[in-house]
Amino acid sequence: ELLAQGAQPRRTRDLKIADQAAALAELDALALETAKKTRGLFSPGKIVECVRAAVELPFDEGIAKERALFVECLNSPQRQGLVHAFFAERETAKIPEAQAAAPRHFAKIAIIGGGTMGAGITVAALDAGLTVTMIERDAESIARGQKNVEKVYDGLIAKGRMTAEGKAAILARYTPSTRYDDIADVDLVIEAVFEDLEVKKAVFKELDRVCKPGAVLATNTSYLDIDAIAAATSRPQDVIGLHFFSPANIMKLLEIVVPAKVAPDVVTTAFALAKKMKKVPVRAGVCDGFIGNRILAVYKQAADYLMEDGASPYEIDEAVRGFGFAMGPFQVTDLAGGDIGWATRKRRAATRDPQARYVEVADRVCERGWFGQKTGRGFYLYPQGARVGQPDPEVLAIVDAERAKKGITPRQFTADEIMRRYMAAMVNEGAKVVQEGIALRPLDVDVTFLSGYGFPRWRGGPMKWADMTGLDKVLADIRAFEKEDPLFWKPAPLLEQLVAEGRNFDSLNKAA
Repeated sequence: ELLAQGAQPRRTRDLKIADQAAALAELDALALETAKKTRGLFSPGKIVECVRAAVELPFDEGIAKERALFVECLNSPQRQGLVHAFFAERETAKIPEAQAAAPRHFAKIAIIGGGTMGAGITVAALDAGLTVTMIERDAESIARGQKNVEKVYDGLIAKGRMTAEGKAAILARYTPSTRYDDIADVDLVIEAVFEDLEVKKAVFKELDRVCKPGAVLATNTSYLDIDAIAAATSRPQDVIGLHFFSPANIMKLLEIVVPAKVAPDVVTTAFALAKKMKKVPVRAGVCDGFIGNRILAVYKQAADYLMEDGASPYEIDEAVRGFGFAMGPFQVTDLAGGDIGWATRKRRAATRDPQARYVEVADRVCERGWFGQKTGRGFYLYPQGARVGQPDPEVLAIVDAERAKKGITPRQFTADEIMRRYMAAMVNEGAKVVQEGIALRPLDVDVTFLSGYGFPRWRGGPMKWADMTGLDKVLADIRAFEKEDPLFWKPAPLLEQLVAEGRNFDSLNKAA
């Protein structure tokens, strides 16, 4: 229509900014703030440069500069990582069970447990339009559970993102209760009680008693054996793992853990639930920790070894943040609560290989009752409830004492040396997880870490990072570290095979 009218292009070429110096000073501040927020992702910084060009250069030069910066982004490895992340997230829903079975119907669901996790899952389910009954063991606990749910919506009201009427409409689909018999007609149950196998088995016996035939029974466990939980019921074909990440109403990842006897339509139902809740689902097999926490345990060990060998926890965290993570491993421990990892270590103590190296620093910290942010100190100090920790000289003294006890002479590590070990441990265990079929494909490992563990998205995930770094280089590092500790640094056979064949992890994504 405009062309038919003979309209001419209109360009505001001669627009001048009144105070150019002030504008440039503002852009300098914005560039610094952007760099801090984006943690190594460089395209937002390029946008600031484009705006700077608009202030400083004539129109045609500004447009040419914009094009050149865009081409720089196109040619960068960051683009490769981001494109991989985008498609990988869409690929994880392609699972073998999808061909075999349609999902079961679900509209009414039950959540067992009203703690942080149970409340978060409840909010995610309510936001997805589902009807939810929450069960807790007594009046006091269920009142607390209800408060935990309402707190989320009250927070949204305070920010102006929800009205009181909106909250009331959502909570009309929420029923708190202390009676298991109130969930006899639900289509799907998610158990989110304390991480203890016997406690969870007792809950599942009760669910087996009250739930209607065909109801999906899910456990939100982070580590425990779902086959053993399923065996506590007379219907193991209906039992599946749904591992949400905290806070469950915000975190995108949902590990769907598939035990041996589960029916295919229960697996597809779990994926349908993930879609309804707008979660990113990843199919995982049963093992201690599934995909994410199993790999986490290994690279956390690598971080502990680095600490005992000479790097301070603060240097390690700084290197990991420099790589693009929001937080380092010791900050994460303090945020989650050191007592959680301590309980896991005590649970595994009896089965730990006596030959394996074991770093006791975290145990010494926990023995003092320092569990992180919630107790005001952990690896870091949190004075007056501060969210950001300060280094603690007493923790460094504990580290020194542990080194002395084992006769370790500390040595210096650069940020690059720290990250080479940290990433080699992550990739090596990732390769074992793929080889054992715990993850269907390398991209499932990538999505787990991008959506649940704060892995920098522009690096594409640990397996994509390894491909871009070169698997031969990663394997050479592992073999060099193996000379120091052959038990821990045992190269994954899959990694060795791919290097020998001149292939990469991505070739396995295409084959799946």
